[in-house]
Amino acid sequence: MSGSQLWAVDVYGRGFSLWAAGGRWRRVADLLLELKRVTGSQHCCWGIGCDHQVYLHVYPSQVPIRHQEKTYENQRWNPVDGYTDTLLPTDRWQWTDESGLNPQPLHSFVLPSANWEWEGDWYVDDESCGRESSETGGWEYAVDFPATFTKEKKWNSCVRRRRWLRYRRYKALGSWAKVPLDRARPPPEPFTDISCGGWDMSDSPEKHIYLWAVSQQGKLWFRTGIRQQNPEGTCWEPIQVPQEVAQVSAGPKDLLWVVLWDGQLLARTGINKDCPKGSSWELVQPPNQKGAVHVAVGLTVVWAVTKDNKVWFRRGVNSHNPTGSGWISIGGEMLMLSMGPNDQVWGVGSDDRTVYFRHGVTATEVTGRSWVAVSAQLDGSASTNHSSVHVQSDASVFAGEVTTPSQGSVLGCDDTDIPKPRVPKITSDSFISALVSDRSAPAHDPPSVAHPSVPEDNQMKSQESDSSVLSPSSLSDGSETPWSNVDLEEMKGSVPSSTRSSVATYPIELQHNTVVQEELPPWAWVTGGGCDISSSSHVDLFNISGATQLKQSSLTHPQPLPQPHVVLSITEGTYLKLLMCDSVRVTRGCMCWWRDWTPHQWEDVSVTLEQVTGAGAQTGDVLYLYYTHDQEKKYVYAVIKEVTALVPVFRDSLYTMAVYTPERTKQRCPILLATPSQQDFNTWLSLLNESCCASRGLGEHPSKQAMWAVTCKGDVMVHEPSPSLEAPAQYLPCEHMFWRQVPAHLLCVESNSLGVVWGIAHDHTAWVYTGGSRGPSAQGKHAPCSISDVRSVYIYENQRWNPMTGYTDKGLPTDRYMWSDASGLRECTKDNTRPPSPQWTWVSDWAVDFGVPGGTDKEGWQYAADFPVTFHGYKTIKDFVRRRRWARKCKISLTGPWQKVPPIALTDVTVLPCLAQCSLEQVPVWAISEKGDVLCRLGVTTNNPSGNSWLHVGTDQPFKSICIGGGHQVWAIARDGAVFYRGSVSAHNPAGECWYHIPSPPKQTLRQVSVGRTSVYAVDENSNLWYRQGLTPSYPQGSAWELISSNVCKVSVGPLDQVWIIADKVPGYPSESSGTVCHRLGVKPMQPKGLSWDFGIGVNIVPTYHHHHHHLHHALLHFPVCCSLHPSCSPCPVPFQTNVTIYF
Repeated sequence: MSGSQLWAVDVYGRGFSLWAAGGRWRRVADLLLELKRVTGSQHCCWGIGCDHQVYLHVYPSQVPIRHQEKTYENQRWNPVDGYTDTLLPTDRWQWTDESGLNPQPLHSFVLPSANWEWEGDWYVDDESCGRESSETGGWEYAVDFPATFTKEKKWNSCVRRRRWLRYRRYKALGSWAKVPLDRARPPPEPFTDISCGGWDMSDSPEKHIYLWAVSQQGKLWFRTGIRQQNPEGTCWEPIQVPQEVAQVSAGPKDLLWVVLWDGQLLARTGINKDCPKGSSWELVQPPNQKGAVHVAVGLTVVWAVTKDNKVWFRRGVNSHNPTGSGWISIGGEMLMLSMGPNDQVWGVGSDDRTVYFRHGVTATEVTGRSWVAVSAQLDGSASTNHSSVHVQSDASVFAGEVTTPSQGSVLGCDDTDIPKPRVPKITSDSFISALVSDRSAPAHDPPSVAHPSVPEDNQMKSQESDSSVLSPSSLSDGSETPWSNVDLEEMKGSVPSSTRSSVATYPIELQHNTVVQEELPPWAWVTGGGCDISSSSHVDLFNISGATQLKQSSLTHPQPLPQPHVVLSITEGTYLKLLMCDSVRVTRGCMCWWRDWTPHQWEDVSVTLEQVTGAGAQTGDVLYLYYTHDQEKKYVYAVIKEVTALVPVFRDSLYTMAVYTPERTKQRCPILLATPSQQDFNTWLSLLNESCCASRGLGEHPSKQAMWAVTCKGDVMVHEPSPSLEAPAQYLPCEHMFWRQVPAHLLCVESNSLGVVWGIAHDHTAWVYTGGSRGPSAQGKHAPCSISDVRSVYIYENQRWNPMTGYTDKGLPTDRYMWSDASGLRECTKDNTRPPSPQWTWVSDWAVDFGVPGGTDKEGWQYAADFPVTFHGYKTIKDFVRRRRWARKCKISLTGPWQKVPPIALTDVTVLPCLAQCSLEQVPVWAISEKGDVLCRLGVTTNNPSGNSWLHVGTDQPFKSICIGGGHQVWAIARDGAVFYRGSVSAHNPAGECWYHIPSPPKQTLRQVSVGRTSVYAVDENSNLWYRQGLTPSYPQGSAWELISSNVCKVSVGPLDQVWIIADKVPGYPSESSGTVCHRLGVKPMQPKGLSWDFGIGVNIVPTYHHHHHHLHHALLHFPVCCSLHPSCSPCPVPFQTNVTIYF
């Protein structure tokens, strides 16, 4: 923008300004003025002179700065003289302010400084604007002075007053003017540093600027009274600081940091528009042990420079969290930094004293990509007729000296030694001399390649230099044959150890009338507070794009030892593609948060995801929630690497996701974030999923060793186990397991470590996962297809009998709703019942469901004595209530890597667990059809996971559960609870020979069985967990059942006999129903029953079942785990049913 201006001071104290639209460095008009520090805003610039006085430069404007002075003349009426200046002793003074409490005679008004001048004499304010007074004379009348004044004179008006005005105008616009000392106050100590900010703290049109300064004794001062009509301010006020201050930096809003003499930092808290000075300090440790020497504060960012000139970026800084969370190392060595209005970064190099700009800084890429040198020439250059190299444009301020990506690192370990960058000035003479001395290049070199030799003391060595453009001033010998249109490239030959080269793709032309550029001075300070530009803006300051094309051979990266650097003129598109550097990426948005405290309700919050990209920085992603409670700014955060699950739900007509962490899993209180927009929800869910996977190094598709799960909503989740998941020394607790979503909607999932994954939908359709296929034909065959599922939504119609009318919908006051859910606690009518989420659509109308457990009469009714008791399908004389279930089908369609397996509908499926490196001709897959038939799938391989055909296994009754374990052990449970073992099953005889009946536990009916290597566990209808004793290779049926635990919904046993269950109850949470994943600890070969349970993620878990296996130390452990989390009335209603099969 045309009004954006950059200010800088060289080491000689000379001040310069540079317009962002392009141009040259222009020295301040006052040649005698010597400055040490400057700080700028979009309206003015402040500075500290070498005389330790404060100077102010207000930018010229068409609107003058005028200040109105006013005073009131008071008179009282007496019977003799009328209204006179003679007042009573108890009256106010003759000339006062409006309140009458302070005397203000005309002669008491003086100009605050020599920078002001009067715009005329005093005049009466009678709406005549200084012209001749009207008839009223500007008087206002009242009965007495404390009363209300009016323009109308009445018979009892004993006093009157009128206002006198005079304007003064600020006349020092466009020039540096000394700020006067405070009146009647002792002058503060000499200042050594100064910083202005806070102009964006308020939304009012008038922007207030708050000025901070540091004195020689380490005290901090605050300038009051600065506003648009009073740019100089009123007075200096001291601010209490616990230690001596060395430097201060204020941001455009409410951020303020200071550097202490001992290298530590302080962040000011409590700053707002009503309290611009803040309330307290918080100590911040420096980035390294050497300590900080400089800090630069922006809108929501903080940069720092340590004593070794290293550059650092502070993560997590926000007005809600002014201290931030950690430091990131940014490449480059700087003396100081300055922030622009939109967090653009400027700096002065520590070695070459050049002004740099951080290229690539945006609202998202807050750390930018590289440093670009500002190479604008000084104004006032002379013209010469000597032959010289022509500099393309004097408006090209940024030389295109672009540094390589910085090595960002999360603070938390010893500092890594970074090669010390040094970018000495290369004078025009040395550059041209190098060109002239290399005119006679070796004959075998390409004609467009030159080998410039730069003296040792004039060599260019940039710590992050990918490209730079040199600005020569004159030729060493104008009589020599000129060079025309030469392109410099990187040296292809050997480089002598005593020399280093700077190579450029740089057009050089011969012209007779060119400008001899004066060499830039070494800079000492720069301020970009008033330079409002962005990296995406097309500004002539950035000479990053050029006509020449980037050559791959011309790009080098910094090495620990001195290497030839490349000076390039590159196109911006190529530049952004190649310079992929470590950085901090920030994504911001607004969502609703189910707050943690009572009363629980939705709270509007600002959501920020801070991602750190680069080697070794994957652990640094953090999710922040910023909110205001009781007028106090607060925040909640979650480290992305600690997130264990992102579960989508639909609640209160909002698209909601539950963010689980280990701590919140234990508390049963996930972070609930919601938005009314499905597009925003999908964007955030995808972004958080990508961040979670990137922080753990996970690929796009689940691995063959992944653990699969299904929520009670049908969402498919997977967990990538580490090789040490079952190692006792590095055991991963259940609540630390990370689950991510796979596109699908299923009832259960089964998998093994060969990548064979089967699933069953709610409509009993079988699906096979094809995303893990590694075959050459996987590209076309396993492309994402549409996967659909159909499920029913149920509501209950309830009625009570009375002697007059029989069964009616008029219940007792204590009864449940007459239209409700199964529990009767929630009202559910046909009109207000919706599909589970907006992804579902109705595919049928409401109809009476006659397939309710317990049976119904011909109209679908079930009867009971009262609502809480068990219902039955026939009416008795003692039945006073009845209900019937209504069902309506809905359908969901998703796109994912799944293949449908027609035509038989299934209710259960199991896959043989096996080692990852084993080679099976066929993978045994057993299933149970919807009719209860036992089936064996033939032709299942890793390249053909869906198999070829079904083989029917004969039974004399329908079955409901089946499981295949190590050694082809097949156990099954019939619908009446009878347990069977299939004999003679092998790779050559996949269907086995016959069924052996196994006695059930005494007086118990089993409903589910799980088989490991030498262990068999089962769960009965009363949620008891049983262990089968006496299993041997010669007698695989075992001898007896032993009770292990109660409150178990599902069990899964692995190939190494590890045991996972779904707990019906969790200790400490009696209100929860089934749904927590638990792992059996202490399972050993000599102790297969284990010792205790490790409780993991889950809320209200109702399981389905499947297998998974993972190879560990050439041993096999298989355990299918099934769990689900159901909604609850607590603020943690996240459904998560995990159908997990885990193999090791």
